[in-house]
Amino acid sequence: MASQDWVDKDFYAILGVSKDASDADIKKAYRKMARKFHPDTNAGDPEAERKFKDITEANAVLSDSEERQQYDGIRAMGSGARFSAGGQGGPQGNAGFEDVFSNLFGGGGGSRRGGQVPPDFADLFGGGGFGQQAPRKGADRTASTSISFAGSMKGTTIGLREANGEIIDVRIPAGIKDGQSVRVRGKGSPGGAGAGDLIVKVTVKPHGFFTREENNIRIHVPISFPEAALGGQIEVPTLTGERVKMKVPAGSATGRTLRLKGRGVVTSKVSGDLLITLDVVIPQNLSKEAQEAVEAFAAATKDEDPRESLFTRATL
Repeated sequence: MASQDWVDKDFYAILGVSKDASDADIKKAYRKMARKFHPDTNAGDPEAERKFKDITEANAVLSDSEERQQYDGIRAMGSGARFSAGGQGGPQGNAGFEDVFSNLFGGGGGSRRGGQVPPDFADLFGGGGFGQQAPRKGADRTASTSISFAGSMKGTTIGLREANGEIIDVRIPAGIKDGQSVRVRGKGSPGGAGAGDLIVKVTVKPHGFFTREENNIRIHVPISFPEAALGGQIEVPTLTGERVKMKVPAGSATGRTLRLKGRGVVTSKVSGDLLITLDVVIPQNLSKEAQEAVEAFAAATKDEDPRESLFTRATL
């Protein structure tokens, strides 16, 4: 841009910052306005295009400490003055603006950038930054933690301690599986375009009773011989601690699996089932009355042979 523009334009006002604004304030203001007036989001709007060029100009000067110092000096000295765009000899008072200030600051002109988009603009819109590499996000870091089975079902929050003593809170979502990882944004290594993330691998401790199978939960429930033979109603435990009644069909054998819908792993996206595997328990010590009852049962079912087809199936 022509140096005359440094007198004509108030770059601080264009960016909406004070004259003592910090570099961070200037960058923040520029990024906000660049997003608002960028041509990609204001196609066919000449006013937005003009404003975009103005804020790009303003940022190009104010984000560079050397040019900002020159700009502030020129604005202070040239307030209310006008200079010709170029001098072709003549008295010093008629010299071009560029010539006057090249003597003061040792250069060939006021601004070396013109309306060029600054390198950090690639951060916003994915450009190459006029030959300069765009800032990169910092690298991710990894960590691991172990949680209880209950924590994996209900969700929990754990604290990871950094070497400097800082505690990073890691929220573990309900339903997480053993070996899965959670991502904590912005807690990785620092970088020019922001810090990377922290990737935490989660190990889930096994439970003594509940076993997870994908989104289903399996339990083994013992039943008596009469319950297996005659059927009946039993109560089974669930993940929530609630006792639920269910029917055991007559003639159930060890290994038969019954299903309770929606009583498994529950998240915002899935709802698994509770699988109840039956284990028929044979009493070790029978009372006289029980023994007589079993003998009577045996006599009543003597014609039934559970091994009738055994040897036929075993033939090669």
